[in-house]
Amino acid sequence: MSDTPSVLIVEDEPDLADLYAAWLEEECRVRTAYDGAEALDAIDETIDVVLLDRRMPGLSGDTVLDTMRERNLDCRVAMVTAVEPDFDIVEMGFDDYLVKPVSGDELVDVIDQLLLRSTYDDQLREFFALAAKKALLDDQKTAAERQSSQEYAELEDRLAVLRVRVDDTMQELLAQDGYRQLWRDIAGESFETE
Repeated sequence: MSDTPSVLIVEDEPDLADLYAAWLEEECRVRTAYDGAEALDAIDETIDVVLLDRRMPGLSGDTVLDTMRERNLDCRVAMVTAVEPDFDIVEMGFDDYLVKPVSGDELVDVIDQLLLRSTYDDQLREFFALAAKKALLDDQKTAAERQSSQEYAELEDRLAVLRVRVDDTMQELLAQDGYRQLWRDIAGESFETE
């Protein structure tokens, strides 16, 4: 990865895609794709982050995401969509989820977060992706909805197992101030460090 991240914006509304590109062009190398097929043609190993609309005619963002993961592309993906999240997101292979409308600052922040996470090992990446999904569902769903969801219960179990596996690494990261706030934002918890 070079110093300037490469970002692919996948958005079926050209004016919105171009607006996102204008917001990001000073900090990133930006490419745009206006549908799913174009996105799959444009994505390659040089892309660091994909901002992916979920609802598009033709190939949906979900299909594009599945295809990207099948290709084992090593890039971070943020869904940027008007689709309110539901429990189906638990099994999806994205790293973050933004509900439109979004600001330029939100896009820059999510790209920065994803690039930071890309430096973590695979266990921590999975942990942060799952923690982000849990935080999103905690915010969007009632306690009763969460309690009645098998997917949510499995998400909590997977998080618990990963938390045990990465505890030593997390303690090391938490000793560094920059990671302390990231952890609190994503996990929604504060931990004591020695």
